[in-house]
Amino acid sequence: MKKAQKETAIKREIADRIDLTDMYIEETAVRRVFHSHSPEETYLLGKQLGAQCGPGQVYTLTGDLGVGKTLFTQGFAAGLGISEPVSSPTFTILQMYDTGRLPFYHFDVYRIGDVEEMDEIGWEDYIYGQGVCMVEWAELIEEILPEHRVHILIEKDLAQGFDYRRITLEKK
Repeated sequence: MKKAQKETAIKREIADRIDLTDMYIEETAVRRVFHSHSPEETYLLGKQLGAQCGPGQVYTLTGDLGVGKTLFTQGFAAGLGISEPVSSPTFTILQMYDTGRLPFYHFDVYRIGDVEEMDEIGWEDYIYGQGVCMVEWAELIEEILPEHRVHILIEKDLAQGFDYRRITLEKK
């Protein structure tokens, strides 16, 4: 099977299992758990979520090192129509992409020493703007995160297999 055919088959399978639209209907906390069995599924879940997001939405992303946060974010960016390479902005804190259907602001706050550093990069201009924000390592700046956001937790469970990921989405 060609790579494109395999990706299409995986997309169809995931699309049958994933319906994210109800996450945005109620103002109460909504929690959805997805099980990914491969990097491709993790990427495609991110891609579907990115395709469904709207302006002004904020997503926070947590999980251990090497769990797939950047891969998920690459899929998310693809869902926004961003075709340029997406990498984690570990040393720059913020990477901006404006080639998709909405501006995409990808934060990696792993190296933030103090939340005041976020003011120096104009955090509020992005977080309360009309683009879409993805914040990796969000637990490190919990006190300045907006009240309304979607939190994404990616976890490994080696008992389920090396590539298995439990991905939890929760509207806050």
